[in-house]
Amino acid sequence: MLTTAGEKEILPRLIAALIDISGATGNTFFTSIVGGTVHVLAPEHIYTGDGNRPVVMVELKLPNIGLPDPASRAAFVAAATDIVDDLTVAGHERANTWVNVLNALDGGWGIGGVAYTGDALIAAVAAAAEPTAAR
Repeated sequence: MLTTAGEKEILPRLIAALIDISGATGNTFFTSIVGGTVHVLAPEHIYTGDGNRPVVMVELKLPNIGLPDPASRAAFVAAATDIVDDLTVAGHERANTWVNVLNALDGGWGIGGVAYTGDALIAAVAAAAEPTAAR
């Protein structure tokens, strides 16, 4: 359901929305640990409970501190749905965009062999936000 350009643009736009909604724009540590993949399936390989239909699924996996409250999750769901709307072919229905936010358990978010707790991630993000002179 994504346009050719949409396949290339969706992930950078979703990442930018997540960083913005998280209030971490410009934070080098936070930005460096945000990434993802795009999986494009033929429409005939996408099914829901009521049968085959052209659903675009955005699945966001985060540590337990990511989008920590209902308001931030709702803001991301709305932003992600708007992004999909901009990048899909004509006729894609908004109701066929599903967004899921999945949070890892504390200590279940690993990067480079390090299992981060929420507190450790907050400390790393805060350290990256400190002015250079304070480091």
